[in-house]
Amino acid sequence: MRPMRFLPTLALLVSLVLTSGCSIKQLALNAVADELSGGTGGSFTEDPDLQFIGEALPFGLKLMEGINGGVPKHVEMKLTLASGFTQYGVVYVEWPAEQLKYSDYEEHRRQMQRAKQFYLRAHNYALDGLDLKHPGFRSRLYGDLDALLAEMTAEDVPFLFWMAASLLSAASTDLEDPEMFAALPIGGKAVMRAYELDSGWSNGLIASTLISLEPNLPGPDPAGRAEARYEEALKLTEGRSAGVHVSLATAVARKAQDKERFVALLEKALSFDLDADPDNRLSNDYAQQKARFLLEHLDDMFL
Repeated sequence: MRPMRFLPTLALLVSLVLTSGCSIKQLALNAVADELSGGTGGSFTEDPDLQFIGEALPFGLKLMEGINGGVPKHVEMKLTLASGFTQYGVVYVEWPAEQLKYSDYEEHRRQMQRAKQFYLRAHNYALDGLDLKHPGFRSRLYGDLDALLAEMTAEDVPFLFWMAASLLSAASTDLEDPEMFAALPIGGKAVMRAYELDSGWSNGLIASTLISLEPNLPGPDPAGRAEARYEEALKLTEGRSAGVHVSLATAVARKAQDKERFVALLEKALSFDLDADPDNRLSNDYAQQKARFLLEHLDDMFL
């Protein structure tokens, strides 16, 4: 979302919607959609308070959904909703649910199911956008995947990533669901295709994601592949991401029951000065919250 300077324009356009005919209403809706879409940055990522952002996001997402209903062919709005609902689900629904795992497992599972619904909502928006860009995309996804992905270009990387990320996130919340389990190869292939098309997209976001994903993908030496993604992500993020250390700790060190390295990686994440890097403050704050929680529950994770 862009900085709040768009609000006077938004107020004017809303008044036009209420007082004008259908053609002007559509023009106004498209203009508002242009203002609201194109990412989840601006005043949101510039704010230093992770909790405050979480309280504001539901209103922003519902507003965008309302606008989206009036501009069904607005491609960028679909991308914003896909990325927005995925990130909201990860940080503000699934992560709080994870913290309940050791104290209230029943509520943990209930909240994980809630996170799953946000991810599926995001996934549908990504598919809507890909269908607009490539008519028939959705119908080919489960029957002609390899050929479909081969047709994608670098311009499709944002949609491919969020389509895959939302689907994989949904699957991870409920692997006992056969439909979700079957979705894992689709998400894996889609994110790998996005990586092939533009490995450095969004400051190494795909490589950073693959740290956690590689151990669950077929092929030899999954831990070694995750380590390689970690080194690549460090370079692409210029060492400014605390999250890559948390990802390697949970994906590799924890699975290997290497407690010493697990702790070292989390402490590295906690060494970041949040105020020294405003551009990454929110993501690093989230990573540090995870690191603290994991350190507090070492006895639950290591023999």
